[in-house]
Amino acid sequence: MFAIVDIETTGGKYNEEGITEIAIYRYDGQEIVDQFCSLVNPERPIQPFVVNLTGINNAMLRQAPKFFEIAKRIVEITKDCVLVAHNAQFDYRILCTEFDRLGYPFDKQTLCTVELSKKLIPDQPSYSLGKLTRSLGIPLSDRHRAQGDALATVKLFKLLLDKDLEKIIVRGLIRNDPKKQLEPKLLDLIAGAPSDTGVYYMHDKNGDIIYIGKSKNIKKRLMQHFTGDQRKAKKIQLDVADVSYETTGNELIALLKESQEIKIHKPLYNRALRRTLFQFQLTSFTDEHGYINFQIEKSDKRKKAITTFTSYQQAKAKLFQITETYTLCQKLNGLYKSSSSCFLHGLNTCLGACVQKEQPDTYNIRALEFIKKNSMSTDNILIIDHGRTVDERSVVAIENGKFKGFGYFNLNFQIQNPEVLRSILRPMEDNRDAQHIIQSYLRKHKVLKILKLNPED
Repeated sequence: MFAIVDIETTGGKYNEEGITEIAIYRYDGQEIVDQFCSLVNPERPIQPFVVNLTGINNAMLRQAPKFFEIAKRIVEITKDCVLVAHNAQFDYRILCTEFDRLGYPFDKQTLCTVELSKKLIPDQPSYSLGKLTRSLGIPLSDRHRAQGDALATVKLFKLLLDKDLEKIIVRGLIRNDPKKQLEPKLLDLIAGAPSDTGVYYMHDKNGDIIYIGKSKNIKKRLMQHFTGDQRKAKKIQLDVADVSYETTGNELIALLKESQEIKIHKPLYNRALRRTLFQFQLTSFTDEHGYINFQIEKSDKRKKAITTFTSYQQAKAKLFQITETYTLCQKLNGLYKSSSSCFLHGLNTCLGACVQKEQPDTYNIRALEFIKKNSMSTDNILIIDHGRTVDERSVVAIENGKFKGFGYFNLNFQIQNPEVLRSILRPMEDNRDAQHIIQSYLRKHKVLKILKLNPED
C-alpha cells in the first residue's frame, strides 16, 4: 500500500517551514482507495515568493485547521504505507518535523518518483513534476497546489509501476531499514545511543572530538549521520571511532550546551556553528514625533537589541507579524515606504500613527508591550521545563537579562526559595548566541513554567 503525498509550505529557514496545504492519496497499486486534502494554518507567515508561486496567502489560512488538528487523520491514511512523493526527501522531512513538534514519532519507508523516473524513464530533459508530466502526456491541473500535484504524482507513479518490468521498485528503491547496510562499528555506536533529547559528541580514534550535535532523539540522529551520502557525512563515517552523549531532558538546554561546547572544542566538522548564530537584530528608537519605531539591522554588540535573528528574511517576517499582532504601523517599522499614510491605514488596521492621527502615548503602549514581552535586557526569570526523568524538572536561569546557566531538581524536593534553585545551576557563559537561542526558543515553543523573580530575590 502506498500513500502518495504532496505538501506546500511557507518557505523560509530550513526546518522552520510550516505546512500550508497537504494532499494524500492512499493507493493500492491499482486504484485510489482513500484521500485527504486540506489547507493548514502554519501559525507563521508565508514567504512572499511562495504566495506568488502557489497563490496561497495568509488570509486564506486564518480559519484553516492547524497541523495538530489533522495529525490523526494523516496517521490513519498513511498507516502501513510506503510514503511516495516527487522529491520524497523534502515532503518526508516536513512531515517528520511537524510530528516531532507534537512529540510523535513518524517513521515511514519512502519512495521518490524523481529517482524512479531517472532510472525507468532516462534521458528526459527535466524531471521537475510539471515538465516531466507534460512530456509524458499526464494531465496536471492546479500546479503548485497540493491536490493537483499529488494527483499528477499518482498518475506518474502508476506509469512507473507499469514500466518496472524488473521490479526495481519492489526490490531496490523502497527504503528499508538502512541499518542493514551499515558497517558493524557504526551499528554498535547506534545500538549504544539513547533515544532521548541531548547532546552527542563524536570522537576519532585518538579520542578527539570531531563533531558535536544535539537532537530530540540521539539514536535517530546518529542513524541519519551514518546513512547519509553527503560528503561531510561520509567523512564522519570514516573518522568516527566512538560516540559519547549527555541527555538534557529538553531541547532548550541541548541547544545551549551544543552552542557552548562547539565554541570550546572547535570540532573539525562543526565549522559553520563555530561562528555566531545570529546575523540580524531588532532595535527600537523614538522618532521626532514621539513614536516608537522598530528597525532591523545588522547585529552590533554596541547596540541594545530587543531580540535577534539568524537571517534578514526571518527578521522581516517576524516584524510583519509583530506589526499585525500589536496593531502597529508598517511605515514606522520600515516595512512600507511612503511619504503619506501606510498601506494598512487604508485598510483601517493601522490607527494612523503614520500621519500623526493616533497619539504617540496611545501607540507606544502597544509597542512597549511587545518590548517588555520579548526583551531579556532586564529579565529575572527561571524557565522551568521537563527534566531527564519523569520526576525531575530542569531550570534555565536569567538574572538581569543575563543567562546564568541551567540545572535540575527533583519534584519531591519542594523548592520555595529561588536562591536554592540558583545554587544547583551549572554556570554557563552569557553571550549573544545564548541570548538568541533562548529568545528564539521561547518564541516557538511552550515550556512548563516561567517564574518571574523580583530583583531582590
